[in-house]
Amino acid sequence: MLDSLNSDSPVLLPPMMAFTGYMDARAATQRLVDIYARNTAFIREAFSRYANGTLVPMQRVRACYPAIRIRVDTYQEVDSRLSYGHVVEPGIYLTTVTQPALYFDYLLEQIGLLIKNHGVPVEIGESDMPIPLHFSFADGDYVEGVYSDAVGKTLRDYFDVPDLAVTDDAIVNGTWQGLAGEAQPLAPFTAPRVDYSLHRLQHYTATAPKHFQNFVLFTNYQFYVEEFCQWAKDTLARGEGGYTALVEPGNIITYAGPDAVPQGTPMARNPQMPSYHLVRDQHMGITLINIGVGPSNAKTITDHVAVLRPSAWLMLGHCAGLRTTQRLGDYVLAHGYVRQDHVLDDDLPLWVPVPPLAEVQIALEDAVAEVSGLSGWDLKKIMRTGTVASIDNRNWELRDHHEPVQRLSQSRAIALDMESATIAANGFRFRVPYGTLLCVSDKPLHGELKLPGMASDFYRTQVGQHLQIGIHALESLRDMPRERLHSRKLRSFIETAFK
Repeated sequence: MLDSLNSDSPVLLPPMMAFTGYMDARAATQRLVDIYARNTAFIREAFSRYANGTLVPMQRVRACYPAIRIRVDTYQEVDSRLSYGHVVEPGIYLTTVTQPALYFDYLLEQIGLLIKNHGVPVEIGESDMPIPLHFSFADGDYVEGVYSDAVGKTLRDYFDVPDLAVTDDAIVNGTWQGLAGEAQPLAPFTAPRVDYSLHRLQHYTATAPKHFQNFVLFTNYQFYVEEFCQWAKDTLARGEGGYTALVEPGNIITYAGPDAVPQGTPMARNPQMPSYHLVRDQHMGITLINIGVGPSNAKTITDHVAVLRPSAWLMLGHCAGLRTTQRLGDYVLAHGYVRQDHVLDDDLPLWVPVPPLAEVQIALEDAVAEVSGLSGWDLKKIMRTGTVASIDNRNWELRDHHEPVQRLSQSRAIALDMESATIAANGFRFRVPYGTLLCVSDKPLHGELKLPGMASDFYRTQVGQHLQIGIHALESLRDMPRERLHSRKLRSFIETAFK
C-alpha cells in the first residue's frame, strides 16, 4: 500500500475517502468498517517498515478515523416517547468512529434511526482526526511489544500518538464548547475517547472488549464470581437460556454443550478487575465484573465500560444495615443515594440528583419476589426500598460517631456502602440505565459487626440467591423494548442523537 504513495510528501497519507450520503444503514455501517480497516492497516504497515528501518527517515505517517455526518435543515417532528435517535435542532452533526466492526449492531441501529426520523442521507467519510499508532493495534497487540529504542528516533517523530487534549468527557459532562462553524456532537464519545477505554478494559479485566455483553453486573466479592461461573457452566451444559459460551480472564472460553471443556491457557495471576462474560448472540448476554473495594475502582471501571454503550448495569454488593428492624441477609433496593464518595464531584456536581429508574426498580423488585417466593406485604419482611449512602472511608466506624450518624439520619439512609452511589451516578452521567440491590451483611450501629465465622455462614446462604435475583432482573430488562429501557430521565434537553 505504501509503495504506491509519494514518499517525498512531508506527511504520508492514504488516498482521501470523501463523505458519501447513504439512505441504507447497513451500507453506511459497512463503509465505516472499510475505511477503518484500510486506515489502520496503512498505519500498521508503516510501523512495520519503521521497526525494520526501511521507512523514509523523518517521513511522518498519518491516517484518520472514519466519521458519520448528518445535515438537518428543519425541526423534525419525532415520536416524543423516544429518548434518542434524532437531533434536537437543525444543524450539522458529526462523530468520529473507531472499531466499527465491534460496534456494528450499535451503529446499525443509531444510523437507521437517524435516516428514519429525519429522512435525509447519513454521510460516511474520513475525518481529520488522526488515528494514534497505539490504537491501530487491536486484540491485545501493543506497540511496546515490537518497538525498540535502537531504531533511533522516537515514535512521535513518525506517528501520531494518543493525545489527551482530544480525549475527554466534555460531551457527556455537558461542558462541550464548539468553535464557530464546528459540527455539533452526534455521539456521546469521540473515537479517541472510545479507543482509550477499549485498551483500558483489556488491561483491567484481562478480556477483550468484543466479549463484553450488554447487561452488566458489578460486584466486589469473589464469592459472586465463583457462583456466577458455576451457574454459567451448568446453564451452558444444559443448553438453556440461549447462551453460547462463557469467557473468563485471559479469554478462556467454555462453549455450550454437556462435554465442553475450557479452551485457552489460564492466567498466572488475576487482573485488577476480572470480568466474566456469559455470551449470547448480538452481545445480549451477561457480563460480571469483580470491581474490588472502593469508589475509585467503581468509577474507573464504569468510565471504561460506558463506551461499549451497555443496555443496563446493576450493582450487587453488601452493605451495612442502618435500621434496627433490618436483619442480616435482608435486601436493600436503592431509590436514592447520598454521595459521599467524592470521586465524581468534578464531573457530576453534588446538586445533581440521581433518580431511580422505574423500569430497573420494577425488574429488581419482581426478581426478588420471584427468587424468594414472597410477594406483596410479605416481601417487605426481607427487602426495604430507600436511600443508600456511599462513602470513601472503609473504616468510618472508627471516627467519632456524632457527625456521620447525624448525616445518615437526616438523609433517611437505610444502608451504607462504598460503591453503589458511584456506579449509579456514572450510569446517570453516561446515560446507562442503572440500579442497585444490596444485601445487609452487618449492622455496625447496632453492635453486629461482621466476624469471620458469621461472615462465612452468611456468604454460603445468601450469595446464590442474591446473584440469581440480579440475573433474573437483567434477563427481564433484556426482554423489554430497547427504546423503553433507555429512560428519558437519562437525557437532557440538549443531547446527542446516539444513545
